[in-house]
Amino acid sequence: MTSPHPAPMRPDDHDDGPPAGSRYQHLDGAAVRGSAATLQRRIYARFPRRSLWEVGGELIALVDEVTEGGGISRRRIRSARLLTRVGVLAVLLVFGTAIALAAASIWSDPEALGPVDWLPLLETVVNDLVFAGIAIFFLLAVPQRMERARVLRVLHRLRSLAHVIDMHQLVKVPERLPDVPGASERTEGAPSSSGAADAQTGTGRGGDLDMTRAEMTQYLDYCTEMLSLVGKTAALFAEDTTDGDVLDAVEGIETLTSDMARKVWQKIAIIQEQAA
Repeated sequence: MTSPHPAPMRPDDHDDGPPAGSRYQHLDGAAVRGSAATLQRRIYARFPRRSLWEVGGELIALVDEVTEGGGISRRRIRSARLLTRVGVLAVLLVFGTAIALAAASIWSDPEALGPVDWLPLLETVVNDLVFAGIAIFFLLAVPQRMERARVLRVLHRLRSLAHVIDMHQLVKVPERLPDVPGASERTEGAPSSSGAADAQTGTGRGGDLDMTRAEMTQYLDYCTEMLSLVGKTAALFAEDTTDGDVLDAVEGIETLTSDMARKVWQKIAIIQEQAA
């Protein structure tokens, strides 16, 4: 079956980036933020007295920090790029002037130098070119190292946020659910009846969780969605970079959130088996 709207053929000399009109071959930061905001509203509507929705607010702030161009670190990187260009021009000017002066001195009296005298001069020119290349490479690498350090710091905060989400679901053990009649009657959109005192611990009397099976299932499902969005936020960094350290860090966060979500789904499966 053919597609009703086939993608246009690209020329043979195209680059490896997504086509100009493509909406589905890159991750949109605005869509990730919209999903995170929607999830936060859903969590607050169902569990207003629990702090999971506040974690959603932290995730939205991180998405904004990833997608927006502000911040002290970004301004420092822009300043470093400007200074790097000035430094590269200065290096080229100094070494170019030195080579030009040497060439002018030689051409002014070409008979003064014999064939053997050219060897030290050529060695000096080659050394100057090598040192100039090293200096330019070092200057160009400074903004890249600063950008890598900034990205890795934000990714470290995303990793910490994933662990915080995991801590929220850690105490939600199916065996601690109270045997409450009608435990599966509440649906999404109905606020939880947990009191303010239980909002901090998530437990009721005797160490039981003050949640029904339906509430715990929905709560754990929210945790998996938020973990998935943490992985998507980390993947935003991989859209426009080929830096190996950044890609490894992004892959590590995606693997971490997938493993955490897998454990949460195991709890959901146990709750569904208990309710059956």
